[in-house]
Amino acid sequence: MSADSVSENIIPHKHSITHVDRVERNGYRPVLVWLTGLSGSGKSTLASEVEKALFTQGLNTYILDGDNIRSGLNKDLDFGDEARKENIRRIGEVSKLFIDSGTIVLTAFISPFIDDRKQAKDLAGADNFIEVFVDCPLDVCEQRDVKGLYKKAREGKIKNFTGIDSPFEQPKNADVVVKTNEESLEVCTKKILEVVLKKIKN
Repeated sequence: MSADSVSENIIPHKHSITHVDRVERNGYRPVLVWLTGLSGSGKSTLASEVEKALFTQGLNTYILDGDNIRSGLNKDLDFGDEARKENIRRIGEVSKLFIDSGTIVLTAFISPFIDDRKQAKDLAGADNFIEVFVDCPLDVCEQRDVKGLYKKAREGKIKNFTGIDSPFEQPKNADVVVKTNEESLEVCTKKILEVVLKKIKN
């Protein structure tokens, strides 16, 4: 049976509680905060700090993190270019569901390709999407090598590693740019929070 014939038999159900209902009850608009950057740039740390700040204000939040998703939902994917694209596509779809539920979702993924990040933005809706470029030079990320991945990549034990033998396409018009090699965690967190809080109240 082809994918087209299967899709003909799928009719999405319309629920009585809508996205608008959730927004009105919560008093704020949920958004997708998409943190992109090299491995070791500080994406997960920043996502956690921003979430804590939002959560303490009584906002509904959830983090989707690269390694966590790779160990569950996307454990069937490798790290080739096509699998990476599928990884981000699935995350975009999951994020869309979180937004519909009224939840502010933060994602921490390398997400190296511009087109894939655009797809995530299109799924969430441009008005609900905040792209955060966690800008940190490769040499600094490699010095940190928090997970020992750069060392393995240099030794040829990991193939298609972003920054080593696979490209990272930098965002051209990110909503927020934080430089974790120059700015403190507090400063970076504040910069992201300011944009998020302004966005969810509009």
